[in-house]
Amino acid sequence: MTLFFGIPLGYAQSNIKEGNNNFARYTKSGDIKDLLEARKFADLAYKEKRDSSSYNNTLLKGLVYSSLAVADSNRTQKYDKDPIDEAEFMLSRLNDKQLNFENEAQINYLKKRLATAYLIKANRALINNNYEEAYNMFSKVNLYNTEANVNHNLALLSERLGKKDEAIHLYNDFIKDKSSAKPGYILTLSRLYLEEGDNNAAQNVLIKGRTFFPTNKDILFALLNLYASNGAYDAVVALADEAIAFEPESVSLNYLLGFAYEVTGKREQAERYYKKTLSLDPDDYNSNYELGLLYLKDFIKDTSDLEKQYEAQQYLLKANEIDPNAVNALKSLAVLFDKSGNEVQLERVNNQLNQINIQ
Repeated sequence: MTLFFGIPLGYAQSNIKEGNNNFARYTKSGDIKDLLEARKFADLAYKEKRDSSSYNNTLLKGLVYSSLAVADSNRTQKYDKDPIDEAEFMLSRLNDKQLNFENEAQINYLKKRLATAYLIKANRALINNNYEEAYNMFSKVNLYNTEANVNHNLALLSERLGKKDEAIHLYNDFIKDKSSAKPGYILTLSRLYLEEGDNNAAQNVLIKGRTFFPTNKDILFALLNLYASNGAYDAVVALADEAIAFEPESVSLNYLLGFAYEVTGKREQAERYYKKTLSLDPDDYNSNYELGLLYLKDFIKDTSDLEKQYEAQQYLLKANEIDPNAVNALKSLAVLFDKSGNEVQLERVNNQLNQINIQ
């Protein structure tokens, strides 16, 4: 990018002329020697107090030092003030709206150089695990060049630094429309809302994510788990076919769907999923207990149904074997043996319950 400046008349302005010429050469060559020459003349042009009132002097020095902040990122030259600070100070003095309009390209160049300089510092802070410093530096990058696309970095750092409100704000910006949304943004924002105790907001984010990414497994399962934790088992059942297509051999998923179908009154589906769970893991306590309880309820409705009695006893005893101290399985067995008139087994179970209560 080549930048040209008007050359003021008079010998006193020769430093500005030389500074401009050398800076123009630097923008073409990228050779730091040209930039250092430009610095020399820019400093000379800004030596006297009255020089600070000159717009051209100020702009040239801002351009030169913002460029040095990048080109000399390791600060191999000697400076009274860091180039970033010097460039920012010069930028703050460019207050003439008309002249700023006329020099819009040069000012944009200055700001983008500052953004790049801060980006270098931000990345170095990240390497050193200095997250607060990195957050501040990325914020500066965003200030000077919104096209730098560092909001993702700011969001991650905000979350890591406990600035949850800021992180939530940024992630919400990401998911305003599908073009900027990503599944990871959806999942992170939902989790942040959950950590803040706002289940409704978390659910709404996941539902929105489903409209953007209807086949995304992680969003589907996050929503499924949220529905389950909220006791919204009708909603769990509505997602059953999609979920099981992703993980047909998942013990926890088959159990969850069995439980959801049971709660929503769909007994046959519940039985089918509980049995599927046990075919995958015969020693799953929850499925043995729930399946035994299912048959126990059937038996209580008709105590002459010996098949249901046997099924209930089989699964409840298995649950008791897996976890001898599980009170719910023991209480269910007590009901079963009481209804079936098995006094010996009823006494055994009641004694075990008493021992647990004493402990």
